[in-house]
Amino acid sequence: MIRPRRPESLLPSPEATDGPRPGDQLWYAAYGSNMHLDRLTYYLVGGRPPGGLRSHPGCRDPRPPAHSAPVLLPGRMYFATESPVWTGGRAFYDPDYAPDRQAPAELPGRAYLLTASQFSDIAAQEMAREPGGELDLTDALAHGRARIGPGRYETLVCAGMLDGLPVLTFTAPWSSDDLCVNLNPPSAAYLEHIAAGIIDSHEWSPLRTAEYLARCPGASGHWEAADIATLLSTPGTP
Repeated sequence: MIRPRRPESLLPSPEATDGPRPGDQLWYAAYGSNMHLDRLTYYLVGGRPPGGLRSHPGCRDPRPPAHSAPVLLPGRMYFATESPVWTGGRAFYDPDYAPDRQAPAELPGRAYLLTASQFSDIAAQEMAREPGGELDLTDALAHGRARIGPGRYETLVCAGMLDGLPVLTFTAPWSSDDLCVNLNPPSAAYLEHIAAGIIDSHEWSPLRTAEYLARCPGASGHWEAADIATLLSTPGTP
């Protein structure tokens, strides 16, 4: 049985004040379609994923992750805006969502051990920028959050530490409860990739995975768990 890990509390150290160098390792916590390793590979080596509408240039360092591990991140996932790659809503992470202190919300993720340079290049591609620069991770490591731009995937989040290395991801600057958020149901192809990543990394059943996805804001009320489960039993169904 797979036992997912929870990142430890972020404890900034003097060594972290300047942020990691390009070759230093960190954990990239994927919570959407990049939980599917085949999908993440297109960000690393370049190309167009099945079901996608756009090709990716890839990373300067196309090597596969050194390691991966299932993780549980505090908060929840939701779908909003319109993806030009998949059509339908994009997956976003709301790290502040906590409706019950006794049973805090958590979402399944997959942490990949990458270099800081690879993380920067993946983030750039998610932000529709050309890879090649290095993200300044100083504020994210010091405060757990850093907004590097106004748009989607331009807010860096450090969810904690695993094995002494930071666990980083990116999301939008808003929360899932903001009235200005344009919730939008995801496409079938997008759900398939997210579900495949959850099942592969966490070993959830298709039904449990479908129930989880159907509860996420944006999908809730538009996708029923039974319909998602059927979709997962017949991959590629529109």
